[in-house]
Amino acid sequence: MSEHHATTTLPQREPTIRVAAMPSNASYTGDIFGGWVMGQVDIAGSIPALHRAKGRVATVAVNSFVFKQPIFVGDVVSFYTRIVKVGNTSITVEVEVYSQRDPAKPTCVKVTEATLTYVAVGEDRKPRLVPPEE
Repeated sequence: MSEHHATTTLPQREPTIRVAAMPSNASYTGDIFGGWVMGQVDIAGSIPALHRAKGRVATVAVNSFVFKQPIFVGDVVSFYTRIVKVGNTSITVEVEVYSQRDPAKPTCVKVTEATLTYVAVGEDRKPRLVPPEE
């Protein structure tokens, strides 16, 4: 992949989570593992889902997951979420991931986009209805 990626800007809203990509999350070549990114996307997506469900949720599907650019050690990675669909027991969340890199000449690139579906579950871990919006 070329080093000349279209630089973008962060969305004009607060990220759901923001984390620094650390050496422990990288391969020996210095690229962050896709699995680490997937785990962080799942955490980020679950936050609006559990707020909307007013309680426990479980991930039931990764509907789409696209790695657009690599993430490097030292990148500050921001995860932006948006609920795109609410069903009887399920909540679908879109997650967009951006990396900010190179503080000397700051750049921002969109690195990942994903859509995940969570199901609201009760204490018994069985599906339950998503409460109506207040």
